[in-house]
Amino acid sequence: MTNMMSVATAIRTRRTIRHYRPDPVPAAALDTLAELAMEAPSSWNLQDRSLVVVTDPAVRAELAWATDGQPQPREAPVMLVFVAEPQAWRADRADIFDRARRNHAWSDEFIAGFATAATEFQKSLDERDLLREYAVKDAMIAATYTMLAATELGLATSPMNGWDEGRVKKAIGIEDRDDLAIALLMSVGRPAEQRAHPGRRPVTATVFRDRYPARGGR
Repeated sequence: MTNMMSVATAIRTRRTIRHYRPDPVPAAALDTLAELAMEAPSSWNLQDRSLVVVTDPAVRAELAWATDGQPQPREAPVMLVFVAEPQAWRADRADIFDRARRNHAWSDEFIAGFATAATEFQKSLDERDLLREYAVKDAMIAATYTMLAATELGLATSPMNGWDEGRVKKAIGIEDRDDLAIALLMSVGRPAEQRAHPGRRPVTATVFRDRYPARGGR
């Protein structure tokens, strides 16, 4: 299943695929994708993002409805829904701290200070109505990890926009959860098409040193 390609190769060869073969994705590959997605970093290690792996054709049909009929949910054998959890910081984080302690990553002294600082930071986000934004950012980092991991496994993906959040929530059973947000939909499967790299602007046009150029200064 794996090509053991480098991260650089995965970045350069990944393409967004809209059409898929119906071949099922092996369960082991899905387990690997989920594990690697959750290895992504998150603000304050809150891990304020979750992943719903959808293989049920009926649920995929609902996701197709949520995307106004885009082909990916109908054709791809797997749809991934990245869920942002803006209120995760209010929950008990003892399990996160215990893992860090067992891994000899964080000392008790560090945990005590970290927990206090993290809570204060989240309160400041709440006051500025930024909790959702930060959780969505964390979910998007996980989605990026997933796309590269899928490429290494020989699978195609498509990060999807153009969906109705309420419909997506209904499809995965969280229509009553105002505390959750949908960050991204992603199709996964074997490609039924080949897509050439459309190219990117030269680095000199989009990468700057120290400061963004003044208006009209490109």
